[in-house]
Amino acid sequence: MATMPSIDVIIDLSYEACLSHYAGQVANVQTRSLDGRVVLFPAEAMRRVVTRDGVHGRFRLTFTDAGRFCSITRLGVR
Repeated sequence: MATMPSIDVIIDLSYEACLSHYAGQVANVQTRSLDGRVVLFPAEAMRRVVTRDGVHGRFRLTFTDAGRFCSITRLGVR
């Protein structure tokens, strides 16, 4: 089975910032990868990893070969 392309990012958003994503006011999240690239992914993905403190830490984003977002996985706290 082939592995999907992935990129590791750092996300540091307060709970309040996450609320605007929940409300649909923000469609995408922009962050930086560990190697400095700008990464854009759907804000709805944050629902899978948000806590009462927001979203903080290192995450792995996986994408299809065509570049469509598939999943987000927590790698650790920053």
